[in-house]
Amino acid sequence: MVKVTFVGHACFLLDNGAQKILIDPFITGNPVAKISEAQKKIDFILISHGHGDHLGDAIGLAKKSDAMIISNYEIATYCGEQGVQKTHPLHIGGGHDFPFGSLKLTIAHHGSTLGNSNLYGGEPAGFIIRTGGKVIYHAGDTGLFLDMKLIGELDKIDLALLPIGGNFTMDISDAVKAVEFLSPRKAIPMHYNTFDLIACNPVKFVNRIKPLGAEGIVLKPGESYDLS
Repeated sequence: MVKVTFVGHACFLLDNGAQKILIDPFITGNPVAKISEAQKKIDFILISHGHGDHLGDAIGLAKKSDAMIISNYEIATYCGEQGVQKTHPLHIGGGHDFPFGSLKLTIAHHGSTLGNSNLYGGEPAGFIIRTGGKVIYHAGDTGLFLDMKLIGELDKIDLALLPIGGNFTMDISDAVKAVEFLSPRKAIPMHYNTFDLIACNPVKFVNRIKPLGAEGIVLKPGESYDLS
């Protein structure tokens, strides 16, 4: 079983009972983020791309918790230069085994700069995370792409974490199509309602994926779901 906590925006905390993995830790400056101090004691931090609302608090949290940052080569190198002691670089299509299970980077159609600068942050990515006997796909910030069908063919996805807010990422209609391509058992929407620009109703997403055989789960920031 994996406990999945939605911190807010695209940030999730995965707890397999032995290790804690924090994804895209945009906490400071996030108007909806909810996370306790105890939940900030993590073992691994995954960063999908370098934008400030995803790189977020990663460097400070990694230093405080002695956590390992895992990301593309450019972001991992940048974090190391900022004093993070443990980093592991990957790149698109590459995977590696870790104490929590394994991680593979997928493509994502977006951009990537480092923090609030214009420095190149490498290619944006999504994640295939195998942990606690489950397969979780975090799409990162992305538009819809046909290769999601291949991602769904290569792995039987237990849970897909998909952006639905539009403007910068897929909207609800495209995210529904992504569910059709991926064929996950369950899906949790993300990257919506943080700001007015990406406001939408996640219940519409949940209702539209029911005919596809996928269970949609809406989590408010701070809420958790036990993936079994």
